[in-house]
Amino acid sequence: MKLTWFGTAGFRIESNEHTLLIDPYFKRNHKALPKQPLQPSDIQAADLILITHGHFDHIFDVPEIASKTNAMVYCGRGVDQTLIRNGLNASRIHRVKKDGEAFHFNDLKIQAFFSHHIQFDKWLMVRTLCRMHLDLLRYLPLLRNYPEGQVLSWRLHLEGKTLHHFGSGGSPISELERLEQPRLDILLVPMQGHTHITRIAHRYVSSLTPKMVIPHHQDNFFPPISTLVDTKPFVKRVQTSHPDISVQVLEINETFEI
Repeated sequence: MKLTWFGTAGFRIESNEHTLLIDPYFKRNHKALPKQPLQPSDIQAADLILITHGHFDHIFDVPEIASKTNAMVYCGRGVDQTLIRNGLNASRIHRVKKDGEAFHFNDLKIQAFFSHHIQFDKWLMVRTLCRMHLDLLRYLPLLRNYPEGQVLSWRLHLEGKTLHHFGSGGSPISELERLEQPRLDILLVPMQGHTHITRIAHRYVSSLTPKMVIPHHQDNFFPPISTLVDTKPFVKRVQTSHPDISVQVLEINETFEI
């Protein structure tokens, strides 16, 4: 099995039988760091596209990719309507109807869990507004036209491994406690949206105790809306508190073999 990080919360997971995409997003602005040389047209194959929520940096490119690859898109309530408004045929969408809903595809099992978006803290919002300044009115339509919708996290059981992907870090302890078993092989944890995101991401690791954690969404994907997040304090904190858990920080478009 191979896992590729595309930046933001976007991943491709490939096995002998399946190619899955999670929150694929490529059309960054010209100031983004790191640069993303790939475009949606470069994605040649996908069976399934899993969506965590409806913000533009998670679904903007999904209609184009799904239409080209004939992939089915799985998403939460409200996100389906945003996708349809942006050109995706409703026949290509499955809306998750209940917490823990499971989908089976031969040796692949996928579960969708209702989750929560992180609550932006006031200091982060102040810094973001200062960065945006005159650009605020320019980007308001982009933010307004891609509402959050029902937030999901995704658990994948594939090739004897269990992976769990969160697209945003707003999960309360009660949510994480429900997801503790079975123990995860890989946790994909986001690092965006809060001044104390290192502490928040570490809480996911401490609650779920995976064998490996891969941080994501730390990139500066759409300045001035976003900013780069340093993963080093998170890595150090995990290594200190959980020396048995490995941390893998990927470069954009890097493929990691599991």
